[in-house]
Amino acid sequence: MSVCETPSALSQSPGLPKSSEGDPVFAEPWHAQAFAMTVHLHERGLFSWAEWAVTLSAELHQPGRAEDGSDYFDGWVSALTTLLAEKGLAEPETVLSLQESWKRAAEATPHGSPILLTNDPLRSS
Repeated sequence: MSVCETPSALSQSPGLPKSSEGDPVFAEPWHAQAFAMTVHLHERGLFSWAEWAVTLSAELHQPGRAEDGSDYFDGWVSALTTLLAEKGLAEPETVLSLQESWKRAAEATPHGSPILLTNDPLRSS
């Protein structure tokens, strides 16, 4: 059995989108990447799952969140950014700067080509 066929217990997280078969699904590739990054950091011991749950819950219950949950992964990324800052692992400004750089890189990348951070026209080498 490959690693991909061995689901993490965290795939049973409440609120995680599921297919009709009960498997995790994501509307966008970055949703899966944000989920995977969070699981990876947790499994490396950078924060407990209880810490993560409290931080995510606080973020998802902020005023102005979409009633239909359509901004769930925006909240997920905000919660991860908060935890990274609280743990002294990354400054929020650094995370925001990288998010903006990735967005510019995606917009500058021709369709069908891989999106690379070096494609950001404002990023210095």
